[in-house]
Amino acid sequence: VQLQASGGGLVQAGDSLTLSCAASGSIFGISIMGWYRQAPGKERDLVADITTGDTTNYANSVKGRFTISRANAKNTVYLQMNSLKPEDTAVYYCAARRWGHYIWGQGTQVTVSS
Repeated sequence: VQLQASGGGLVQAGDSLTLSCAASGSIFGISIMGWYRQAPGKERDLVADITTGDTTNYANSVKGRFTISRANAKNTVYLQMNSLKPEDTAVYYCAARRWGHYIWGQGTQVTVSS
């Protein structure tokens, strides 16, 4: 499975940004897809994930601001990020859980200026 992430960039506080992650290759068996982020000097933490049954899970820090969704026909997951804050600045990684193992995409930088 390959995960291709896109959509990062530099925005101002209060702006919106949408990240996309497209899965390709042996996608059969993927049960969850989601986004993690890692700020400098910090651990990689879950931002949001979504199951094949469209059950979603969010970090408390992004609830009400971020929305994760998926387009199954396109094997793509989206992360709509609204009301961005400087503390959202991080490298965002797409991830997929397949047969109990996590697969990671390349990171995409999101920088929010104050």
